[in-house]
Amino acid sequence: MRAAICDMVTVARLLNLTLVVPELDKKSFWADPSNFEDIFDVRHFIDSLQDEVRIVKRVPKRFSRKSGYSTLKMPPVSWSNEKYYLEQILPLFGKHKVVHFNKTDARLANNGLPLDLQKLRCRVNFQALKFTPQLENLGQKLIRILRENGPFLALHLRYEMDMLAFSGCTHGCSIEEAEELKQMRYAFPSWREKEIVSEERRSQGLCPLTPEESALILQALGFDRETPIYIAAGEIYGGEHRLAQLRAAFPRIVKKETLLVNDELQQFQNHSSQMAALDFMVSVASNTFVPTYYGNMAKLVEGHRRYSGFKKSILLDRKKLVELFDMHQNGTLPWNEFSNAVRQVHEKRMGQPTHRRVDVDKPKEEDYFYANPYECLCEGTKCDDLLGPLNSSQIR
Repeated sequence: MRAAICDMVTVARLLNLTLVVPELDKKSFWADPSNFEDIFDVRHFIDSLQDEVRIVKRVPKRFSRKSGYSTLKMPPVSWSNEKYYLEQILPLFGKHKVVHFNKTDARLANNGLPLDLQKLRCRVNFQALKFTPQLENLGQKLIRILRENGPFLALHLRYEMDMLAFSGCTHGCSIEEAEELKQMRYAFPSWREKEIVSEERRSQGLCPLTPEESALILQALGFDRETPIYIAAGEIYGGEHRLAQLRAAFPRIVKKETLLVNDELQQFQNHSSQMAALDFMVSVASNTFVPTYYGNMAKLVEGHRRYSGFKKSILLDRKKLVELFDMHQNGTLPWNEFSNAVRQVHEKRMGQPTHRRVDVDKPKEEDYFYANPYECLCEGTKCDDLLGPLNSSQIR
């Protein structure tokens, strides 16, 4: 959501067009009825960008159907550069005056854009998109409570029912649970695809870690049982039963529902995006951030943590971890060797300064701009020092 909004502000600036405050998706799995102003401070959003782009709350009446205008609805092509928008999108406004982009996720290229546009994407993300005062206040309260007990770890545990159904991952689930997840996946047309073999997907590193696997990884990385852990997630599939091993290893596990009273959370319940905003703020503020699945939220949190001074974000190599898990569990890799291997794999996956990995022919496989907006993290020659050869990922 954040990334799409940032991209559309940037497109409006590139084309010198007026942007209407974005509409949020209300038809997805979460069926969240929240509007933009329920999540973000709309006045701050408009005012803070007034020197870059004109933003209005709604389409002016003079461009309505009654005035003879027909809004063109279309999705822009994914991962597009400025040439696409200038040559193929801008001419459409001459005829239609108003164009409604009905899909805006990943519609702007990661790389190859002018520096001023890249910096504008950051300005929107880090400055213009503030949560509402109600969300900000509650998020800051959560952070204060957690910090009272010293450094804490935020675990983005993507072991929710929708994540498992979407990915087709059922490792550790019963036969009945696996069938339930399969039925859920096929109930959503956009999630349907060829038959998914869960273990194949897991071996490719495409599944979120289970709570049990997460416990082993945190122990292998050196976190002890006194580590306070905030679970940044919705309802875990299988409930407390699936959290038993993780909680046994780390008894100081908390989540927003246990830190706040019901009255404080009541206005945000049944609004998944607003609840996620609370988890987002806590994850950004945590001393260590560990996502068990490298999805959109994890990438945006990573980018915010880089912007905040390259705070430690342990980005798990799930493909390698699956190999290590299986070797350890079948008795061929003793604990000490398992732990050493886990630490070695992640030495350079802690959110350190680095260039984005570029693959011109496969934009989906590039490092995501919002996970590492390095153009916004340093200035001039300082970037060369920060992103020197020793810190760089391979550029292909």
